[in-house]
Amino acid sequence: MNFIPVALAADGGLIALLVIAVAIVILLISSVRIVPQAHAYVIEFLGTYHKTWHTGPHIKIPFVMRISRRISLMEQVADFPPQAVITKDNVKMQVDTVVFFQITDCKLFAYGVANPMSAIENLTATTLRNIMGELDLDNTLTSRDIINTKMRAILDEATDPWGIKINRVELKNIMPPKDIQDAMEKQMRAERERREAILRAEGEKNSTILVAEGKKQAMILDAEAQKQKQILMAEADREAQIRRAEGEAEAILKVQEATAEGIRKINEAKPSDEVIKLKSLDAFTAAANGQATKIIIPSEIQGLAGLASSVVEIAKQK
Repeated sequence: MNFIPVALAADGGLIALLVIAVAIVILLISSVRIVPQAHAYVIEFLGTYHKTWHTGPHIKIPFVMRISRRISLMEQVADFPPQAVITKDNVKMQVDTVVFFQITDCKLFAYGVANPMSAIENLTATTLRNIMGELDLDNTLTSRDIINTKMRAILDEATDPWGIKINRVELKNIMPPKDIQDAMEKQMRAERERREAILRAEGEKNSTILVAEGKKQAMILDAEAQKQKQILMAEADREAQIRRAEGEAEAILKVQEATAEGIRKINEAKPSDEVIKLKSLDAFTAAANGQATKIIIPSEIQGLAGLASSVVEIAKQK
């Protein structure tokens, strides 16, 4: 009977050990922390900053270590509500801004400022008012790139002690008052009408120039055709004259050749003096029948008996 309490006591101790072992295992498992990609955990040890855990598994000592803040290291977008600003020429408008930022130092982000997003929003509003106050309405609407660059530089410098990197600042929307929008629309409409009139006038001018150029080109081509026609006609006339002259020259050559052939044959025939004298008399008779007013008689035929009477008769008729 004395063994029963001892056995019960032994079983109770074993159970207690098992409970303690299970509790230790559960505590150890719960102490394991896995940091996901592009995130970081700020760890405090007994209420003070200890270290920053980055991607991967980590062991947290229970009761003395705690995760102070879970921080995303990805680029984030802060779309702030429209801010009221006044330009240099006293025009009040609403400007909607978007800020792209990224956390670069987790310790400074966790302990540098109490409310980082509220701080960035207020800093953006004040910076925007300062920059807009130096520009008039027209420059405000046409200088977005300049405003974005200035705001990014100022915000990046101001948020550097907070462990925040300002990558970009964009003016998403600029909303002038209703009366200013109406005036701008009228101005834009008038500008479009003016450009339309200019384009129409330029088109008519170009059309007139093209028509005149076409007429000029037609006149030039017609003159060139007339000139070419005259050249062709002159060349044809010159060719005809050349052909005519060649024909006349060939005819003269034929006559001369015939005359030479006749003389040659006469020479070959060796005529007597009486024949030559008769031929000469025939030649002078033919000359007397022509338009000649004077006739010179060679001495060789002066002795012919009937020549004197013939010459006297011809002179009387003339």
